Amino acid sequence: MFYDRTKIYVKAGDGGAGAVSFRREKYVPLGGPNGGDGGRGGNIILVADEGLRTLVDFRYRRHYKAERGEHGQGKDMHGKGAEDLILRIPVGTIVKNEETGEILADLIDHGQQVTIAKGGRGGRGNARFMSNTNKAPTIAEKGEPGEEHWLLLELKLLADVGLVGFPNVGKSTLISRVSAARPKIADYHFTTLVPNLGVVKIEDESFVMADIPGIIEGAHQGAGLGHEFLRHIERTRLLLHVLDISGAEGRDPLEDFQTINRELKEYSSALSERPMIVVPNKMDLSGSEENLVRLKEFLQESYEIFPISAVTGEGIQELLYRVLQVLPQVPPIEFSANPDEHRIVHAQSEERFQIERQEDKYVIKGKEIERHAAMAYLDTYDGLMRFQNILKVMGVDNALRDEGVQEGDKVTIGKLELEWSERG
Repeated sequence: MFYDRTKIYVKAGDGGAGAVSFRREKYVPLGGPNGGDGGRGGNIILVADEGLRTLVDFRYRRHYKAERGEHGQGKDMHGKGAEDLILRIPVGTIVKNEETGEILADLIDHGQQVTIAKGGRGGRGNARFMSNTNKAPTIAEKGEPGEEHWLLLELKLLADVGLVGFPNVGKSTLISRVSAARPKIADYHFTTLVPNLGVVKIEDESFVMADIPGIIEGAHQGAGLGHEFLRHIERTRLLLHVLDISGAEGRDPLEDFQTINRELKEYSSALSERPMIVVPNKMDLSGSEENLVRLKEFLQESYEIFPISAVTGEGIQELLYRVLQVLPQVPPIEFSANPDEHRIVHAQSEERFQIERQEDKYVIKGKEIERHAAMAYLDTYDGLMRFQNILKVMGVDNALRDEGVQEGDKVTIGKLELEWSERG
């Protein structure tokens, strides 16, 4: 089965916690702090692999979580960083943030990779907090949480040549004849519901051909499976427009040609400028010669025309040799989804946090304050005082008072829940 779109959840590893420890030796009565730092959590990395053709692996497993870093220990022993989690995806996959639609990466080359979720840094051990005024700190940090996202993976085929046209014009028959691809072929519309890739070899040269499922009128607006099919054409360098020149199904091949080209242009103006060779098919059927004459008069040499019969093989060799001549003259397709060009820029508020009143509690939100809360070490008095001082310096205390916080009210920051109490 061909899977070209899926949604997955990724969670990078959390950092390891820093340790609170003191040097304890028989003849060293005033041993200092020696708590080590935690290790960094594992990143999640996407790597493009030309050996993969679909996203089927992600259909059966949608959640991916990297390992957390090891915790720090006494004797200044730092925790080990976690291994990165590498996910291999097909070449030609676009990665989007599911919530915002922002394009995060577009992997079009074999081996190209992107760190899609960064692991959290390890928390500092108490040895890091020793100072002239505090020789024996009982302060440490928990590990920073790793990044997490819901991602949309969208595969756009990378092919040299794309076959376009109405359903049942013979595209699947053609690709099965010139390559090892074996698509399902039958005499009814939409036999092909998924793209098929085939490698065409002629003597010492070869190219990749994609059989794109049949396009119908209104495809650019999503009619049928229009958007699902049209996006696979975007990355083909050369288009072969296959026509049923016999008109056996009661359609006029000239009208079919205009309709398909209009759909391509409406979907993407760049597609209308893509090099195209017109391939009248079914020349073995009656009525084809008369329609071929009409087609040539209509096109007026604006396109190259190579009439064929995919069933008998007539004209196919000449078509393939011409494709080999044209391809070197066609430049590779540029990045169609450069993340920098599609980056969503959010206006940043000058406020470092926001406070919301929710029923019986106050909820404090903000990336910076939530990170401090997640890493806060509240098991000791020193650690608690340090976190309270952070809240005071950031202005959280005064902001809560302005909101009318009362003694005993609940205050939540991320996963941390506190109870408000005025301090002297």
